[in-house]
Amino acid sequence: MSATTVGRLGVRERIEGLLASPPVVVDDSAGYLDLLGPADEPKPTVAQRFMQSSLLPQVYERLWRPIAFDLAKGWPLGPDTAEENALARRWLGLGRPDEPRKPDSVVLDVACGPGNVTRALAEGVGPGGLVVGLDASATMLAQAVGDPDAAAPIGYVRGNAVGLPFQDGVFDAVCCFGGLYLFDDPWAALDGMTRVLRPGGRLAILTSRRPGLPLADTAGAVAGRLTGIRLFGDREIVHALEERGFRHVKRRRMPLMQFAAGVLDR
Repeated sequence: MSATTVGRLGVRERIEGLLASPPVVVDDSAGYLDLLGPADEPKPTVAQRFMQSSLLPQVYERLWRPIAFDLAKGWPLGPDTAEENALARRWLGLGRPDEPRKPDSVVLDVACGPGNVTRALAEGVGPGGLVVGLDASATMLAQAVGDPDAAAPIGYVRGNAVGLPFQDGVFDAVCCFGGLYLFDDPWAALDGMTRVLRPGGRLAILTSRRPGLPLADTAGAVAGRLTGIRLFGDREIVHALEERGFRHVKRRRMPLMQFAAGVLDR
């Protein structure tokens, strides 16, 4: 058995140990742990169908995310992808890629897509840590597992972000960059992210922002009904984190997006 195979089995077993109800039969034939049967798949919105298409994962990291996200973040004045990844590592209490010693944190990346943020988080985690990427899209995860491994162990799970399949308090950090606005029930998703964090754990979010312009509320509501993309108000995410017991909450605003993070106080 090769070292790569041994490493993969070790990651799989560690992920199974985090699950609330480990499956009797483990399906990891596609390179990720698949916990979604046909009956468990939520009905996708227009935006979710686009995210689950076969084309988007192939162009997501090199074209779609840099162009669409950078424009929403206020390009050329807003942070680029490298700055975004560095901010995620810093706000989650992870190390810098060039540091010789990094925390052996257990990290969850919710709505990980093709794994671009997952791999960036792994650059800030020591070899004894673990980074788990979770997504509902098989096409996105197929792209994620096809990319090279990072220094820290990475594993992927196909599961429902609104009903996270993990035990309470098993993650040191949870990240959700670019997914919350797609969820049918973002507040239930936030409840789940809070639940799986240990006391003192950190949460970081990158999501949409509704600009404070005339008729923006009406336009945002109409766009949400048509596309399934929700535009969050200026303080909506901050208040949601504070209500769930997060302290030291901070936020960075951009034209159509916002970063928010906090430390769970419980």
